[in-house]
Amino acid sequence: MKKLMLLVAGGVGYVLGTRAGRERYEQIKKAATRVKEDPRVQEKAHQAADLAKDKAPVVKDKVASAASTAADKVTPSGNGDHRSDLEEQLHPDSTARQDDPYPQGNLP
Repeated sequence: MKKLMLLVAGGVGYVLGTRAGRERYEQIKKAATRVKEDPRVQEKAHQAADLAKDKAPVVKDKVASAASTAADKVTPSGNGDHRSDLEEQLHPDSTARQDDPYPQGNLP
């Protein structure tokens, strides 16, 4: 009996909620559309996009510099010459490179 009452109450709540929810959704959607199409909002959006385009090269340089600084500070445990190890692994004649890193041999 409790399960039946719970299902009925849930069904009634769902039906009433979806009706009120759809109307409220439409109100919110109309308000958002009005704001989006407002010329003042459009102008500010264009200003923000132009500012982002102007500052992109500066941000790129700062990020590259920070990444380089961070990479220089990182040292692996073990030997201290991590950079030359990486260069060796990436060298075209290195034995560390494989022609096929995912061989199609017998799988377990």
